[in-house]
Amino acid sequence: MSEQTLAPGATREPAGSAAGRPGRTWQSFVKPVLIGVVLLFLLVFPLYFDAFWLRTGFAVAGAIVGAIGLNLLVGNTGQLSLAHGFFLAVGAVSYTYLSGTEGGFGDTTVSGLGWPPIVGMVLAVLITGLAGLIFSPIAGRLRGIYLGVASLGLVFIGQHVLNSWTSVTGGFNGRSVPDFTLFGFSFGSADPEFSVLGVPYREAERLWYLGLVLALGAFVVARNILRSRPGRALETLRDSEVAASVMGVNVQAYKARAFLVSSMYAGLSGVMYALSIGSIAPESFGLFVSIQYLAMIVLGGLGSVGGAALGAIFVAGLPLVFQRYADILPLVGGAGGGLAAGEAARYLYGLAIILVIMFEPAGLAGFAQRFRRRRHRPGGKTTRPPLDRSSTSGQSTNVSERPAQGSDPA
Repeated sequence: MSEQTLAPGATREPAGSAAGRPGRTWQSFVKPVLIGVVLLFLLVFPLYFDAFWLRTGFAVAGAIVGAIGLNLLVGNTGQLSLAHGFFLAVGAVSYTYLSGTEGGFGDTTVSGLGWPPIVGMVLAVLITGLAGLIFSPIAGRLRGIYLGVASLGLVFIGQHVLNSWTSVTGGFNGRSVPDFTLFGFSFGSADPEFSVLGVPYREAERLWYLGLVLALGAFVVARNILRSRPGRALETLRDSEVAASVMGVNVQAYKARAFLVSSMYAGLSGVMYALSIGSIAPESFGLFVSIQYLAMIVLGGLGSVGGAALGAIFVAGLPLVFQRYADILPLVGGAGGGLAAGEAARYLYGLAIILVIMFEPAGLAGFAQRFRRRRHRPGGKTTRPPLDRSSTSGQSTNVSERPAQGSDPA
């Protein structure tokens, strides 16, 4: 059989490449390898770090879940919400009441249903999603700053309920949070004892792996949502509600779904936050919490799931690290005129937000995108062969481009 005849002036493609596409290069394996290295590091992390870093990691994992949920609403749908602190409170209080038992906390007597913690967690997420769905008709009628102000009202309502509904929330003093258990295996204590290759896995190690599983699950679900048809509809809605409506997108329905999903993420984040500190109090779910989550997604990059995770790591982890190393950090420590750890962290990520808005509006995710674009510029290795402009016929010299005039496309 004779070889395929090429068009005049065309060159044959390299072996191993598909029609019109280059062969696989080493760059195509970089991302899977990096992901594998990161996952391996996260799995062996408890073997080399102490309980402080493990507990910090669990708190950061909870913040990652909440930041991803808010990013789906603000970054991917374009709906400004300042009510994230309220939805975190709904999740935390629901879990604590459903899985807690009757008892006293301070001078207050609290009640609880005593259900299994896994049931309490699932129901807390569903209840928080229902709360978001109830608010969605209001969100469907408002946009921009008006929606932000309306959602801000939920925070004030939540603060009043948390302080006054003492039998459920514990009031001003708050109440303790029941440990999370799964099929008799406790994540809040070292009972029952558990070890791998002689290495004991106590409370901190168990919480680390619980947070890792929940955060990775939230990340994967969000990525799949955005890559699906509903995800593309949400991004169209963010760019222009009129254009989305013309394209057949039910604007009101998709806004309601966005609030539902975002609220469920916030509910799970609230449960994880309650488990990380061991108690809940009204002051833990004020307006400042909502602003913190907005800072996370702005720093990380609006519309980027990975960026939201990076922003959450920075904003949620920084105060805890400052608190740990307050004695050796300059201007931090609270004593001798130094700043408290939380205040110093707020100054730092406040400055970071200003710098991001000025120099990289796409946030931390924008740096990764810029690196990928730079790697594929003509100055380096490109994934597409350049055109040969030296031919007087002005035709392409590669069969991956359009065929020359008058030649058989086959």
